[in-house]
Amino acid sequence: MKASYQKYLLNFKRPSGTSRGVMNVKETWFLVLELDGKKGIGECGILRGLSADDRPDYEEKIQWTCQNIHLGKDQLWEALIEFPSIQFGVEMAFQSLASETPFLLFSSAFTEGKKNMVINGLVWMGEAAFMKQQIEEKLAQGFHCIKLKIGAIDFQKELDLLHFIRQNFDADTIEIRVDANGAFDESDALDKLNQLSGYKLHSIEQPIPKNHTDSMAELCKTTPIPIALDEELIGVFSYAEKEALLIKIKPQYIILKPSFVGGFRGTKEWIDLAKKHQIGWWITSALESNIGLNAIAQWTFLQQNSMPQGLGTGGLYTNNFDCPLEVKNGQLSYNPNLDWKVELNDF
Repeated sequence: MKASYQKYLLNFKRPSGTSRGVMNVKETWFLVLELDGKKGIGECGILRGLSADDRPDYEEKIQWTCQNIHLGKDQLWEALIEFPSIQFGVEMAFQSLASETPFLLFSSAFTEGKKNMVINGLVWMGEAAFMKQQIEEKLAQGFHCIKLKIGAIDFQKELDLLHFIRQNFDADTIEIRVDANGAFDESDALDKLNQLSGYKLHSIEQPIPKNHTDSMAELCKTTPIPIALDEELIGVFSYAEKEALLIKIKPQYIILKPSFVGGFRGTKEWIDLAKKHQIGWWITSALESNIGLNAIAQWTFLQQNSMPQGLGTGGLYTNNFDCPLEVKNGQLSYNPNLDWKVELNDF
């Protein structure tokens, strides 16, 4: 078996803001396997300043992976425990290689075009007018669940935006999720949650920064809005550590990004623990290209979670890959009549 990799920069159509700053490009690496004339592809993508494997030796580790590809998927997964996005890329590449065609990794009613997945519409941070414009677009596109990034502009302006939505749409019509990306200060987080609770929100992701587990546990106990852990899960590698974290914090939900939590195997560990401890969960992409998003979507469908998933990021880039994934009426569908506009020989 031969393995190679290639770096690829995804360019945002417009700068995308979170409470950690504005992104113009997203780095990703494609891992390509070759055996007996067949090819498979996996995507290893990191978010700078956030991914556990945002390290100086990242590319070196992808080179090592290519040199040691003979170890196989399972042994490599163990060896790459501190590099969750490479774990994901390896799993995906091996699955791609084993599949009849490189982009049809998990056959199902979803890939046959018979069933769709409900997803949330993502509203990026920015000036209030820009956020309002995005909200109106998502509602016009038929989304029944929208997710707003909050924590970067004036809090009162964010409350005003929520007021605008609720003036026009009640909680039965539009489900609102908010994501603070750890932007709230521990000292006033509960006060902000109380103010937010007047807008009948579904949940809030990561209200305070990660690694403040005592404060987060207290918030989860007293919060008027269900709390979903996101960044908190990053860098928690062993099964025992994962369970200890959930037992201590007792969140209402966890949000799982395969590139951040060890691919399909790492995500499945979190799902099993969430079910064991009666914690809700859903899966979201981490701004992968359509190649990675396709794999995550196909696998997510098999997990049979009816909640809106966070898989609507395929249209963010100017240089993404045309693929059979389509977003219509707030749902992600797979159109088997559409072809991929990408050749593995390009990598």
